[in-house]
Amino acid sequence: MTFTTPLPTQRPALLARLAEPRTYDLAVIGGGATGLGVALEAASRGYSVVLLESHDFAKGTSSRATKLVHGGVRYLAQGNLGLVREALHERSVLLANAPHLAQPLAFVMPSYKWWEAPFYGLGLKLYDALAGSAGLGPTEFLSRAKTLQCLPTVRPEGLKGGIKYWDGQFDDARLALALARTAAVQCALLVNYCPVTGFIQEAGRVAGLHARDAETGQAFDIRARCIVNAAGVWVDQLRQLDGDAAGQSVAPMVAPSQGVHLVVDRSFWPTDHALLVPKTEDGRVLFAVPWLGKVILGTTDTPRGDLAREPLPFKEEVDFILHESARYLTRAPLAADVRSVWVGLRPLVKPQDADGGNTQGLSREHTIVVSKSALVTVTGGKWTTYRAMAQDVLERCQGAALLEARGASVTATLTLVGAQPSAYKMSEGAGLHSYGQEAPAVDALPGSERWLCPGLSEAMVRFAARHEYARTVEDMLARRSRLLFLDALLAESLSAAVAEILQAETGVDPQLPAFLDLSRHYRTLPA
Repeated sequence: MTFTTPLPTQRPALLARLAEPRTYDLAVIGGGATGLGVALEAASRGYSVVLLESHDFAKGTSSRATKLVHGGVRYLAQGNLGLVREALHERSVLLANAPHLAQPLAFVMPSYKWWEAPFYGLGLKLYDALAGSAGLGPTEFLSRAKTLQCLPTVRPEGLKGGIKYWDGQFDDARLALALARTAAVQCALLVNYCPVTGFIQEAGRVAGLHARDAETGQAFDIRARCIVNAAGVWVDQLRQLDGDAAGQSVAPMVAPSQGVHLVVDRSFWPTDHALLVPKTEDGRVLFAVPWLGKVILGTTDTPRGDLAREPLPFKEEVDFILHESARYLTRAPLAADVRSVWVGLRPLVKPQDADGGNTQGLSREHTIVVSKSALVTVTGGKWTTYRAMAQDVLERCQGAALLEARGASVTATLTLVGAQPSAYKMSEGAGLHSYGQEAPAVDALPGSERWLCPGLSEAMVRFAARHEYARTVEDMLARRSRLLFLDALLAESLSAAVAEILQAETGVDPQLPAFLDLSRHYRTLPA
């Protein structure tokens, strides 16, 4: 698919379309990976689709991943070969459909005990076998010298060797945006900052949505033959809203878990290889992933009771990452070295007898349920399998006679907006190359020669406002550019200039004070 002229995303036009009296085939609630995947899957098959997001696309979990496109090495130990095989297939599809936003990444697992290389190596050989023709490269056993060559700042004392294997990495928020914009090319209507406030029910079934524009307060009634609740960790709130309307109680589906990530300079990890420690002192996994000019250290897996839009890290989580990093890096990062800290909530599927305690063993597979009122809810899963999840959702909708059968899936070969092979490594800083095929369109806008910082130009801000649904400073610096996630203090220093450009483009308040409050969370560690 070739995109020559980027579609405009002027909000007045989007809201005017939303106000039109019509009945959609499918209404999707939630603009994260799952909801956007469902919208694209349906629109590409010819269904009429509307998607509403209460905040910004990928504002929640879908912008806070560990940035890995992977089959799930640790799921092998759980014996979940079906999930691993599916994810490995989807990994290859994602890398092919968005090569400007996703690419292969080599991992090295250092061995400090004699049994580690053969034990983990056997599992990784199985990983290769499950990938089959979709493999990205063979697993290799490395000597001590070769391991140090790949990981120059890994702790050398006691090092016996290592194992090198392949997975992928990506820019999660920009991939979500590419899904949204590709769905729009397929005639779907997508609107961010438009929360659903209730359901239209007729004869005991959901027949539509009540929604409200968060900027103007304008109310909308949207009718649809099928409604999919894809709100991530917040699906239970909408399920309860549906149950309240029907006078029914609803048992929670989700046991939220949070993952914390710390970002430090590349000087701590000056290599294009990622580190995987499969089992830390307390049994968790540790990653060091080079990404967009920085290094991501993480992650944790901690139960979370509340569902804050901006969850904060617990002190023990930060201490865990810094402590474990010090065990494996020759130069240990300190709290003062952290450029940004961010937290993502995972929508783990809750088993019937779960007590809400340890979430490390809960399923990463997705679950689809249809309520008595015909509300379809999907939750769980992970970024890599978003497309397979979407296919399953449509199959379930068709099986429940909520959608008529309409053609086979085409998304396995549907390239996303901007798709173009890139010679740049994702470990390097972002820049015009991150826009792939659309780079010339960005470069043609006013301000293309004015760089606010390396990797972010005035023209990119204008492009975000005109073609990428951006409304606020946070939209721009957190998800169109990833600067807030990479260096919160630098993002804060540029926020006033970004706000000025956005206000000139959109004519609305870009919420600068709110961004300044938010940036402090990203640059402040818990005491």
